[in-house]
Amino acid sequence: MIFTPSVLASLDGSFHHLKEPGVTAPAAQRDPAVIETVSTMLRAIETRGMDAVAEYARTLDGSDGGRFELTAAEIASSGDRLDPALREAIELGSERTLAFAAEQRAHLNDFEVELVPGLVTGARYIPVGRVGAYLPAGRFPLTASAFMTVGVAKAAGVPTVIACTPPQPGGGANDAVVYAAHLSGVDRVFVLGGVQALAAMAFGLLGELPVDMLVGAGNAYVAEAKRQLFGVAAIDLLAGPSEVAVIADETADPEIVAADLLGQAEHGPNSPAALVTTSDAFGRAVAAAVDRQLETLATEPIAGPAWRDYGSITVAADKATAVTLMDDLAPEHLEIQTADDEFYHRELRNYGSIFIGPWSTVAYSDKGMAGTNHVLPTAGGAKHSAGLSVSRFLKPLTYQRISREATPSLAPAVQVISDSEGMAAHSATATMRLDTWVQ
Repeated sequence: MIFTPSVLASLDGSFHHLKEPGVTAPAAQRDPAVIETVSTMLRAIETRGMDAVAEYARTLDGSDGGRFELTAAEIASSGDRLDPALREAIELGSERTLAFAAEQRAHLNDFEVELVPGLVTGARYIPVGRVGAYLPAGRFPLTASAFMTVGVAKAAGVPTVIACTPPQPGGGANDAVVYAAHLSGVDRVFVLGGVQALAAMAFGLLGELPVDMLVGAGNAYVAEAKRQLFGVAAIDLLAGPSEVAVIADETADPEIVAADLLGQAEHGPNSPAALVTTSDAFGRAVAAAVDRQLETLATEPIAGPAWRDYGSITVAADKATAVTLMDDLAPEHLEIQTADDEFYHRELRNYGSIFIGPWSTVAYSDKGMAGTNHVLPTAGGAKHSAGLSVSRFLKPLTYQRISREATPSLAPAVQVISDSEGMAAHSATATMRLDTWVQ
């Protein structure tokens, strides 16, 4: 997350930085080597099919190239191999995420309206037919991802959802990830990772027809594969490294704010974490708290470089300036911990998901406990896009039912516009109906 120079120029004199990122390039910057590698892989898989998929699986996943699909019994029994406390937590996250998704679906209603006598229009929300979900399980298995992708797709009414997840060092799937997918209603699960997994789902190489939509987070290669496969299939969004931003003032607890910044920084060494505060003293207290917490944090080798290279603390002169700065960052996750949280909630416009008050932490959503979706836009994408939700899996298909009596309210204007454009055939479709109406 970096500020736009023009926005900073417009605020000249009303803010100052206590800490700026050590790396000035955007964290989500595309790597030409990644682009070329993914292009080569997709060409090979499109041309050679499962032979190429199996080769990449052996080379990149350490797979034996044999059976990729888990049986229904293996999927259903995945929870039996989990610690009971972990199993219970996964079940709770699945329940809450599906409950929120169901509520969203209930508020997306088909409708029909008669605009003028005889002109009836409407829309129906129809789910896409087939979804392919990528469930990451690398350095940090994202157990809750299945809730957000498989589960929400099923809540939208998608008939078929298949999933791919990379193999673990022993060759099998991560049981917690598979159990989360099972609870979410997944139809089939394949132990297959990376670019080859997305390509196999998009090109219909897994004993299924090609999927209509690819969803789910992953590394730079997964994100680039989704970008290049867009058009072959729809995608949820192009997400870069996970990021967090906090607006806080002197009423907040600097230790809590520091912990929340590090909570997202540990996703990866290029995960940005930003604080915008209206108090210079509070900003300095948070900086000191971050340094102190890093000394004993088990994931310091990840969170430390992330904070050093991509962390920032900016002091705004007032609340309005803080809003302008944060809307410019447009963070994936935004926490508000101030004496006037409702002001910020009312005024802010650009964020993936917002966490209001000191008792709200991003981790509650990350792990599925808050019920909201954690597949969210990064790298400023929240300025123009929202995160994954039930609505993304639904097509609002419009229709019109026009009677003879409505012809005079439609045909003459269509004729005028079509004639002005030189589109004679368009004009004729209207005038022929008008001629029939007057007979």
